[in-house]
Amino acid sequence: MLIMHGRSNVQIFYALTTVLLLYMKPGPGFISAAERVKFRCIERERQALLNFQQQLEDTSGVLSSWGRDGEGKTDCCKWRGVGCNNRTGHITLLDLHGLAVGGNITDSLVELQHLNYLDLSYNNFHGSPFPSFVGSLSRLRYLSLSSTGLIGSLSYQLGNLSSLQSLDLSNNYDVSFESLDCLSHMSSLEHLDLTANNLTKASDWMGAINKLPRLKFLQLIGCSLSSILQGPIPDALGKMTFLTNLQLSGNQLEGGIPRSFGGMCSLRELVLSYNNLSGPLPRSFRNMHGCLENSLQNLQLSHNQLHDVTMLSSLRVLWITDNRLDGNVSESIGSLSLLEELYVEGNSLQGVMSEAHFSNLSKLRVLDLSQNSLSLKFDSKWTPTFQLTAMYLSSCNLGPHFPQWFRNQNNFWLLDISGSGISDTIPNWFWNLSTSNLVFLNLSRNNMRGMLPDFSSKYPIISRVDLSSNQFEGPLPTFSSYTISLDLSKNLFSGPNSAICRIADRQLISLDLSNNLLSGKLPNCSFPFNGLIILNLANNNISGRVPRSLGSLSMLQTLSLRNNSFSGELPLSLKNCSALVFLDLSGNKLHGKIPAWMGESLLSLKFLSLESNEFNGSIPSHFCQLSNIQILDISLNNISGIIPKCLNNYTAMIQKGELTDMISGTVGWSHQADYVNKAWVEWKGRHYEYKRNLGLLRIIDFSSNTLIGEIPEEITSLLQLVVLNLSKNNLTGVIPLKIGQLKQLESLDLSENQLSGVIPSTIVTLNFLNYLNLSYNNLSGRIPLGTQLQGLNASAFAGNLALCGLPVTQKCPGDETTPRPPAKDDGNEAVVDEEVRKWFYAAMGIGFGVFFWGVSAALLLKRSWRHAYFRILDEAWDRIYVKIAVQEARLQQIYQRLST
Repeated sequence: MLIMHGRSNVQIFYALTTVLLLYMKPGPGFISAAERVKFRCIERERQALLNFQQQLEDTSGVLSSWGRDGEGKTDCCKWRGVGCNNRTGHITLLDLHGLAVGGNITDSLVELQHLNYLDLSYNNFHGSPFPSFVGSLSRLRYLSLSSTGLIGSLSYQLGNLSSLQSLDLSNNYDVSFESLDCLSHMSSLEHLDLTANNLTKASDWMGAINKLPRLKFLQLIGCSLSSILQGPIPDALGKMTFLTNLQLSGNQLEGGIPRSFGGMCSLRELVLSYNNLSGPLPRSFRNMHGCLENSLQNLQLSHNQLHDVTMLSSLRVLWITDNRLDGNVSESIGSLSLLEELYVEGNSLQGVMSEAHFSNLSKLRVLDLSQNSLSLKFDSKWTPTFQLTAMYLSSCNLGPHFPQWFRNQNNFWLLDISGSGISDTIPNWFWNLSTSNLVFLNLSRNNMRGMLPDFSSKYPIISRVDLSSNQFEGPLPTFSSYTISLDLSKNLFSGPNSAICRIADRQLISLDLSNNLLSGKLPNCSFPFNGLIILNLANNNISGRVPRSLGSLSMLQTLSLRNNSFSGELPLSLKNCSALVFLDLSGNKLHGKIPAWMGESLLSLKFLSLESNEFNGSIPSHFCQLSNIQILDISLNNISGIIPKCLNNYTAMIQKGELTDMISGTVGWSHQADYVNKAWVEWKGRHYEYKRNLGLLRIIDFSSNTLIGEIPEEITSLLQLVVLNLSKNNLTGVIPLKIGQLKQLESLDLSENQLSGVIPSTIVTLNFLNYLNLSYNNLSGRIPLGTQLQGLNASAFAGNLALCGLPVTQKCPGDETTPRPPAKDDGNEAVVDEEVRKWFYAAMGIGFGVFFWGVSAALLLKRSWRHAYFRILDEAWDRIYVKIAVQEARLQQIYQRLST
């Protein structure tokens, strides 16, 4: 038998060899390699491409290889983005993705009947209708029209593409997806991406997708599915056992993760982030292995064997960040033994996680438990079986001691343990870990102590470092040439300030050294990082002049030198920093006149504070050119002269625009990589530090100077002004009559001036005003009647001896009333009063009855009266409703402002 079997194999081998040799022998239909080089495309298809090109807008000339004449241009198979079949010459591929061409997609492409790959994604076909003719390209296996700006309706003709395997229509906001029934005919479809499309009208989406038996990849991110489902994720999704990748992020989905997901045996990636999913996390994992149990139910396995097998899972990536999952994390999460990436950031999970949760996760590479109320408590001798490359444990409790299980983690490229309750000295072994690939390190908001090593040698490619809000001490370390963001604020760093000049290299974008113990002069060094955007040296004890070399930082957008001991005049070189948006020089000893070049060169300024310095002279008229200014504070100086009348050029304080952060530039590419400016501003008589809400404010603070003259009426045109403080000057004249135009005003301080006249009655229309100080002026007359003013403390009007009316005690002329004589205590008179009261009530009841039935009878008998009556009632109700709604909106705005 073996011999016969061997002989048959030999015979088969010789037969196959003969056939192969015959096939390889050149014949009439054979095309050699040399001939294939000379082969040209089909003329009909070439013309179709040229007709298609005529309707395109190719301003950058990326399709210059397409042409009618010239060497190499006649063969369309050599054109950019075009591929042909080497044997037949037919065009089979057209790939123009990301070439930034525009225009129209013409139906001339219908001539390309052998096309199996079409990618027009990431182009600018804005306003071009959805190409319905694509449904005639029956051989298509790949189709991508993502991010093309198409309009119109999804073509039902797409259902003809029975050979299509991959379909990407994502990011087409203006295409109407009223029905997805055409998808149900694509029996070969394996990859479907409809991300960022509006599917609110496509109520049949679940039924259509369920008819795709080969679907493996389904991405429906940001498709407004919640408005269709009006409930939890449908269990029917769990029946799609072929799925390997399911992404439903950003759909506001509610409920829990369906139990049926346990039957998705092939699922490798599950992404459900940015929804409203609730319930405990463990319940979602206990059934992930049900499919394996079902597939093994006919096998003869012992209980222990079955248990070992069911611990397996196909899931590699689980991403459920920013939901509302709560409760404790069950140890059953460890049964996902093939899990590589676990993201559960931004939920409400709580409780303790121990080594039992991670004992089987040997393949885990990324762990994100941040922004939960979790405590990680491990035995000091525990050694994890995994090697993490990225770990986010921000706001989890790891302390108070530094985690010992970090000892064997040598593959980190990203580590974030900010706000993790560690109050310990960082052990030397941590700095000696083999983490040369580390690019992101965040140890902020702890109570860590110790001195820092030389980062430039230990972490040669580190990009972003945040060590703020700890107790690190010693001199400033140096960092690698790849570092783009450094935050060492709120520590105990000291030593020579010359280290600032060499702390990093040319890649540095953001440097925050505020709230340390830096002292001495800032050297006039040549900063190597001339691409710096953010420099914060606030709250140190740096002295001397502001170095001229700061002017070389031409890309600087934020400069904060607040609360130091800088002296002298500002260097002229700062005018080169024309990109400045945020400039805080407050709390120093700077003197001289306010430079006019600030208003000439720093036209991008939104925040400018010169508070608490020794500036003198007048306010430069050039300041009126700062049209983007939102917060202007020159208080507590020696500034004299008048307030310029051209303040109405402050466009950002007049026009209602988008209220965003003062500046929050992205200075890194990882978690929490945005820098948000913070500043102290006077608000309602007190100083507060604002961060995220700083950009919501519109403030003018000229207080505590020696300004003279009148308050210019032009200031009342700043309609978005929130805070106006002109107190403690020598201003004269009257309060502008149009002060009531400042409808957004919440805080007004004109105290300690020499203002006279009456308080304008329009001030009572300032509905958001909750802080007012007009004390110690020469105001006179009655305080206008209004809820806000009468509810204030009398101290707001103190020192104005001629003011009268509430809330001050001095009454206005005519307010006195004749006292009522005391009533006689006579028993007979009381009886008479009681008798009169009874007759009065009886008469009122009879009158009401006569009136009610008289009016009712008239309304019942006369139709025109009835209609008029109810129309009056409706109009009255509408007016009342509108007033209530408007008042409610105002109260909500007041509440929001107070809550900030």
